[in-house]
Amino acid sequence: MNKTGKRILFGKILALAILTSLVLGVNGGCGRPAEPAAIRVGGLKGPTTIGLVFLQEWSVQGQASQTYTFTMAAAAEELLSLLVKEELDIALLPANVASVLYNKTEGGVTVIDVNTLGVLYLVSGDREITGPENLRGRTVYLTGKGTTPDYVLQYLLRANGIDPSSCVLEYRSESAEVAALLEQYPQALGLLPQPFATAACAQNQALNIVMDLNEQWNLVQGEEGHRMVTGVTLVRNGFLQEHPEAVETFLQDHAASVTAIREDPDGGARLVAAAGIVAGESVAREALPYCNITYLEGEEMRQALAGYLQVLFEQDPLAVGGALPGEDFYHIP
Repeated sequence: MNKTGKRILFGKILALAILTSLVLGVNGGCGRPAEPAAIRVGGLKGPTTIGLVFLQEWSVQGQASQTYTFTMAAAAEELLSLLVKEELDIALLPANVASVLYNKTEGGVTVIDVNTLGVLYLVSGDREITGPENLRGRTVYLTGKGTTPDYVLQYLLRANGIDPSSCVLEYRSESAEVAALLEQYPQALGLLPQPFATAACAQNQALNIVMDLNEQWNLVQGEEGHRMVTGVTLVRNGFLQEHPEAVETFLQDHAASVTAIREDPDGGARLVAAAGIVAGESVAREALPYCNITYLEGEEMRQALAGYLQVLFEQDPLAVGGALPGEDFYHIP
């Protein structure tokens, strides 16, 4: 073969090699979107976010297993708006709000874990309050009509033979407003989640926790009944489908963060205070044992959440968005 022929043959081989590498490169990437630059996580300023504080710290220190950004909001509506606009990937929300969002988006979100169980407490300077029967005819201040505190209180009243209309339920937009009312009027009754219940008592020595609603819930449900589920973690289905490995890694990180706060409550209290969830490390430390921080996944998560939503649905279908979620609502690896 002459030199010209050799050059032509070499050119053909080189072109074929380049084409082959391009084809392999394209095919190798098919069905495997690039991992996100950062997983955007949103939580509420309250108990649902407490289990994340160690993960937030690890992320700041560059020690997390993947990159995260965190947003903390005072109201669930803020997080819902970000989810709908696809500006959040994962959110920690009240259990019934997750069900409502599932129905509104026609199955566009999936719950991946339960992060908080019962955290509601009745706070007052009135020491004569010992149970739901003492609430008849009284005024109770609580956050948000149609929110978890509202549904749980009305459920417990009915379960104890008390018509909720016999009580005056005064709604406020945030727990801080209820706490401020109690500081001004200690004999009033305020329904607060932890850690705000403990914080209110710390700020005013006249106040006490007079009723544990989780305890009352368990009395009504009995040993074989359903647990009260306060908070869950959900993911946009678009993100779950594109980045399943990132979601599974988040679950491992979330579980590790919950374990860390159980094993190091002093460090957890420092991080809770630093995050601005509650004012003061000492108050955070006192509140942590009552915050019912947990981590439930898989079938255990499904059973706990489905049972709780069933109780709410039987009370008022609108509490869960008009219908109980389908099985695709629950992430079972």
